[in-house]
Amino acid sequence: MSRRPLAPPPMNGPRFNEFIQSPKVRVIDQDGENLGVMYTREAMEQAQSVGLDLVEVSPNADPPVAKFLDVGKYKYEAQKKANIARKSQKTQEIKEIKMRPNIDDHDYDTKMKAIHKFLGEGDKVKITLRFRGRELSHGQLGMILLKRVQDDTAEIAKIESYPRMEGRQMLMVISPK
Repeated sequence: MSRRPLAPPPMNGPRFNEFIQSPKVRVIDQDGENLGVMYTREAMEQAQSVGLDLVEVSPNADPPVAKFLDVGKYKYEAQKKANIARKSQKTQEIKEIKMRPNIDDHDYDTKMKAIHKFLGEGDKVKITLRFRGRELSHGQLGMILLKRVQDDTAEIAKIESYPRMEGRQMLMVISPK
């Protein structure tokens, strides 16, 4: 009866102790001192004598760099760093502002306040100009209005998608600089 060879468990994190595959490693002790290149087994014995694990910190180096660490603590710290990075990550959303080509000045100012707020928060803004009835034959009014929006947001935003017609709507996308 033959048994399967002992395969390492699937690793989720750095290799440590007997899971380190290279025969030689560059060893750094718990105080950060470089002990030089030595055989992996010898380095493991030294780490165990201190009461720590041998953890492969930089597997792509030649030879790989291993350090005397507590594996559980190392994984915990790495997970904490990843969680903090994920929390501080900002996803950019696309906010939409709808207008009509013959918008009044006060309504335009209100819409511009909203656009400035969205750009200040780091979001993209999609400006949709909807034409109804005979307004469609006056496309130049829409272009004039979108040019005005572009000029009013020039110092804080850049145009990502220039004005274009899609059916009865004219669209433009701006993003923060």
